Amino acid sequence: MAQSKAEQAYAILKTKIMDGTFGPGHRLVIDQLGREHGISSVPWRESLRRLEAEGWVEIVPNVGALVKTFDTGAWRRSIRLLARLEGLATALSAPKLTAADLGSARDLNRQMANSLENFDTIRFGRLNREFHVLLCSRCDDERLSHLVDTEWTRMDFIRRSAFWYAPGRAMASIGEHDHLLDLIEGGTDPDEIEAAARTHEIATLDAVIAHDEASRLEL
Repeated sequence: MAQSKAEQAYAILKTKIMDGTFGPGHRLVIDQLGREHGISSVPWRESLRRLEAEGWVEIVPNVGALVKTFDTGAWRRSIRLLARLEGLATALSAPKLTAADLGSARDLNRQMANSLENFDTIRFGRLNREFHVLLCSRCDDERLSHLVDTEWTRMDFIRRSAFWYAPGRAMASIGEHDHLLDLIEGGTDPDEIEAAARTHEIATLDAVIAHDEASRLEL
């Protein structure tokens, strides 16, 4: 089935926001978008309202639609939500992960360690997402999977638009990944796996908060 004009407009905007073409604070001008893509104003307005409801765009009176700028507060809220969603998805997926799945996850973790040794943080971030996607891949809950993916996408965007850094946290996460895989391989109770996955995400949040507060005290 062909996409409606509103779906086309939404896909264009979402892609350009996600790939950084339209960065935080970018003003989305309907007339200009219409000229560039040959789509009338109504579908653009519909897509902007949809993106506003999803939290990607802010419509400001007398200004127009702007790509949303996230701060560390938004990052904290997102990671708290992701921790709960991903913890549940990992717990549901764990009993169904195969030996091959777990072997792939351990290989991804080794690659993450290697990327840190080579100071390649971009590759580390990509591999980290692949690792977590794999652990959630067999949860068999389409809605939950969609929610997890949405929050991961939001996190990727926030990382490009807000301060989020805690020295040493990336290396610590690799050890936590190994612990999580040990629990899954050992057939640990799903509730314990869920708690471990949630704690892993929250540890990043705690590290960022502590580093942020220490940095302010040094000023």
